[in-house]
Amino acid sequence: MSSILELEPHPEYPETYMVCRRTGGHFYKLAKERDYEDSYFQEEYKNQYKKTYYEDEPQLRNLAKARLEMMSAFQDPKDKTLFEIGSAAGYFLSEAEKKGYKVKGLELSSTEAEYSKNKLGLDVISGSFLDDSIFPKETFDAVCAFFVIEHFPNAELVLERINKLLKPGGLLFLGLPSLNGPSFQTNPTEWFRTHPSDHFWDYSPDSLKKMLKMYGLVTVYRKPMSYHPSRDKGWKGKYLTHRLFVRYANLSCYADTFHSIAIKKI
Repeated sequence: MSSILELEPHPEYPETYMVCRRTGGHFYKLAKERDYEDSYFQEEYKNQYKKTYYEDEPQLRNLAKARLEMMSAFQDPKDKTLFEIGSAAGYFLSEAEKKGYKVKGLELSSTEAEYSKNKLGLDVISGSFLDDSIFPKETFDAVCAFFVIEHFPNAELVLERINKLLKPGGLLFLGLPSLNGPSFQTNPTEWFRTHPSDHFWDYSPDSLKKMLKMYGLVTVYRKPMSYHPSRDKGWKGKYLTHRLFVRYANLSCYADTFHSIAIKKI
């Protein structure tokens, strides 16, 4: 099967990135696949946030509620089905269930999947999203993946599989790192220094929108996940007040991480 992507060396960073001429998606040439042993998730989380995922449960549930509020503008959760790729300990699924969704999840870590099932009573299976033997046979009204799809080398295969999971009119809700943020745009040295070695793809909100459009998904919402004017080494970080920076960021989805909601065309 031929690729829909047209990759060429990045004009400024040819040693690091290939860029798709059609979408603007960036393929990170230095990325390496890694074995996600069972301790990976907890260790990575604690290294970044200085507490375990379980210790951060209240904050993670608040984030889940905020995300579900974003979704509610486009979909009534009552009696709708939702599938999460990379469901971790299940806090998002748990909150979605409270809202009225019928939920299922897929999590690579068997420990996290067992926690979701045994502690929270959720329908979660353990394994890889690319494993046909556990790939869901049904379709869903919503599919969610937060900081997941960038880990797969084959972006086209992943989006094809996501598309198969979605009902016509269904929502795809993603959380991703962004190229359209202060780190990459004004401090690329720091961006590359801290770039995760297992992230194969980087998107801006615009390049993700173009990519999803190729699969019949229309982007209806995108917003910064957080605001960090101190990371901006250009004029915005220097001259804008925090309030103006936030306003600018919201208008242009300017942030190091962002949320995106797309709807599958009927």
